Amino acid sequence: MEQNLNSRIGVLFDLDGVLIDSEGEYSKFWGGMGDRYGLAPTFASDIKGTTVGEILSNFPEADRAAILQALHDFEGNMEYPVYPGVMEFLTELKRNSVPSAIVTSSDNVKMGLLFARRPELREMVDVVITGSMVSHSKPHPEGYLKGAEMIGISPEQCYVFEDSLQGLQAGRASGATVIGIATTNPRTLVEPLADLTLDSMSSITLSLLPRK
Repeated sequence: MEQNLNSRIGVLFDLDGVLIDSEGEYSKFWGGMGDRYGLAPTFASDIKGTTVGEILSNFPEADRAAILQALHDFEGNMEYPVYPGVMEFLTELKRNSVPSAIVTSSDNVKMGLLFARRPELREMVDVVITGSMVSHSKPHPEGYLKGAEMIGISPEQCYVFEDSLQGLQAGRASGATVIGIATTNPRTLVEPLADLTLDSMSSITLSLLPRK
């Protein structure tokens, strides 16, 4: 059964850990950098959902340009696998004229690399909000509020799909209904911050979304 009043709802997706299976790779990169600079053992998980600029602020200013270049070199070799079920759900949204956006803390360089490798993903969403378009990282709701505005749907009529704890908090603070994806964090941590928790995107359909 299709979701009623599809024209009145919108869907806002986080990227890494929701649409593409990349969080493990980023954990390796930032975990290694954290170890090299003597940062907390939890550094790689603590920064999930934050912009590159905010992540780099943890490192000596003189080294930030080199770390950023190393990150982009790393991203240039990533495969960016799309999770099972993602393209099917995006197709369902298109078929039902439900507007959608990607709201990510990633920078424009990374997004260019991603869409060059996965152009079909860009074609299936209406709007892309990157880290360069916001002043505040998640858990601040700015990105999701901007995403809702750009697709022309009130935040209260939007569904936010998130995996990181910061992102889940941002979705909730925006006023949207939050769908937690337990890919990066266990369900026990995701469920308190989500209206619905899924183990993956593999079986999500409009009919499974909580009613507005």
